Amino acid sequence: MSSPFKTSAKICGLSTPESVRAAVEGGAAYLGFVFFDKSPRNLTPEAASRLVDPVRGGPVKTVAVTVDPDDALIDRLMATMKPDLIQVHGRETPARVRQIAERSGAGVIKAFSVSSPSDVDQASAFETVAEQFLFDAKPVEGSALP
Repeated sequence: MSSPFKTSAKICGLSTPESVRAAVEGGAAYLGFVFFDKSPRNLTPEAASRLVDPVRGGPVKTVAVTVDPDDALIDRLMATMKPDLIQVHGRETPARVRQIAERSGAGVIKAFSVSSPSDVDQASAFETVAEQFLFDAKPVEGSALP
């Protein structure tokens, strides 16, 4: 039986050359780098750029993982790291996701926190503006991380 869906792995929170190398050697399709002050894996765009340089142009796609990114962060990411995709984990509207895609020229992954089928239904509003969806477990109430 054939499925219309394709599953691939993104290894997220990479912060060292060794972890990037292990993810690539392990067959990851995507490498995720976090840009969120409250995360212990938070990086600067410049640090991420140094990690991405050895794999740039290869088969593995790079992802800037953000939460409600402002235009200044988008511009800084595109000037330094130059990710293939920008993942947004915040309260972005479809209009904001479109703005991010247009401003950056990169594809956008819209992440959704899910604990029930109705949470998955939110994705339909983003079908024309997000290149991919990511469904993640909903964090515990009051958590600092999305």
